[in-house]
Amino acid sequence: MTGKIVILTGAGISAESGLGTFRDKDGLWTRYDLEDVATPEGFHRNPDLVQSFYNARRANAAGASPNAAHTALARLERDHPSEVVIVTQNVDNLHERAGSRHVLHMHGELAGALCAACGARWTAPPEMHKDDPCPSCKAPATRPDVVWFGEIPYHMDTIWEHLATANLFASIGTSGEVYPAAAFVQEAARNGAHTIEINLEPSATVSDFAETCFGPASETVPRWVESELDRHR
Repeated sequence: MTGKIVILTGAGISAESGLGTFRDKDGLWTRYDLEDVATPEGFHRNPDLVQSFYNARRANAAGASPNAAHTALARLERDHPSEVVIVTQNVDNLHERAGSRHVLHMHGELAGALCAACGARWTAPPEMHKDDPCPSCKAPATRPDVVWFGEIPYHMDTIWEHLATANLFASIGTSGEVYPAAAFVQEAARNGAHTIEINLEPSATVSDFAETCFGPASETVPRWVESELDRHR
């Protein structure tokens, strides 16, 4: 199949790198109340808690390494004759560290800092604290540059444009429970794309996909990439 490939990735692709998923029985949201650590209101109530949560996640991500699934997607981007776009819900940088270059972080990045007062962005230090001043406006309003519940994901106009012109849409390691990402498969299919879910187990939107493949990402994704590249040899 020739033409643009758009790939959505979620926490499942990074799980084998040691980064926690969110919605399984041992996921991050079973240990933290999302209202406390992933909303603007939670940050306003207890910025120390939020900063310590993301400091720990930042350290965890920095110590992780890309796995075979990340490496395979970087290879697909490098060797496929058509455009390959990765849209990720993940805030780690494992795609980039594996070699992917065309990555859209719709939920922001742990490596980024954001001023809640003026909107300035800069590279986050290893640890952030509630009184850290913004380098632009000096306000003590530094927060992680991640999208919290109730906020609008980043790059949405660009993402919808890619979905409208995709020939193939793949969803890898995502639960299918969080919108707007859960609607991407329907949008891609509506515009004529072939759709495939690659996941450890069926997602909430599995019935929307034309094709499925289940198993650990480090095994299923390299096999799928190999099959896609074989079509063009």
